[in-house]
Amino acid sequence: MDLTGKLLIAMPGMGDPRFDHSVVYLCSHGDDGAMGLIVNKPADLQVKLLLTQLNIPLKIPAVGERLVRFGGPVETARGFVLHSSDYEANLHSMPVTPGFSMTATLDILEDIAAGRGPERALLMLGYSGWGPGQLEDEISMNGWLTTDASPELVFDVADDEKWEAALATLGVDPLTLSANAGRA
Repeated sequence: MDLTGKLLIAMPGMGDPRFDHSVVYLCSHGDDGAMGLIVNKPADLQVKLLLTQLNIPLKIPAVGERLVRFGGPVETARGFVLHSSDYEANLHSMPVTPGFSMTATLDILEDIAAGRGPERALLMLGYSGWGPGQLEDEISMNGWLTTDASPELVFDVADDEKWEAALATLGVDPLTLSANAGRA
């Protein structure tokens, strides 16, 4: 089961408050584990402050008003950009699925600040990671639901609406969810 390019939707009662109501875009998933970025948890940091700290001049003021997101609890000082596939960094962009790429090099921030970046982008600090078999175990224990990712859901839906919007793609009403797993 390869879930690369899918969304993970945190179930109630997961037990880890860092993932409460999270929607995670999986950038990679395989036998060696999984890596993803939480797409709906804004950090208390504006892009303009991040760019200032990195000495990157901001030429597009509206870009600076965006919020950086908490991508996950691993390497929280490291930056990642989940973006539309219309852009490829000079150093390295990783195509994930049609419509999505991920870049973790400074040149994308320079291009975004100058108005030459991707059409759609989410900037994150940190990532979410799972060791071999860990994510599969969490899914089997009712920790996550999975659904297809669309650029509209990931990039266009407001952060505070993404969890419910992701559930809606499965026809699930959040009020019907239980924190308890069961076996029939």
